[in-house]
Amino acid sequence: MIDLLGGEAASQHECSRSGCRHGAGWAILWRNPKIHAADRRKTWLACDEHRAYLQDFLEARSFPLEVLPLSELLARTSPEEHLS
Repeated sequence: MIDLLGGEAASQHECSRSGCRHGAGWAILWRNPKIHAADRRKTWLACDEHRAYLQDFLEARSFPLEVLPLSELLARTSPEEHLS
């Protein structure tokens, strides 16, 4: 698939690691307790190669997080909520 600028279109669920364009298989739900309320979580997506890197980055900052297969996140949420 080609995007409007003539380049390759991004995968719908692409790894969040800077510079990585691989498809994501993992969802990392996290929050920074200093700025996010307990009911607010952000979502990073990760490919198999970068899941541990992104998880370690967040754990080093003591951010609460949950790691689950992307398919499980998608099954839990409505299409409108996917990666919003």
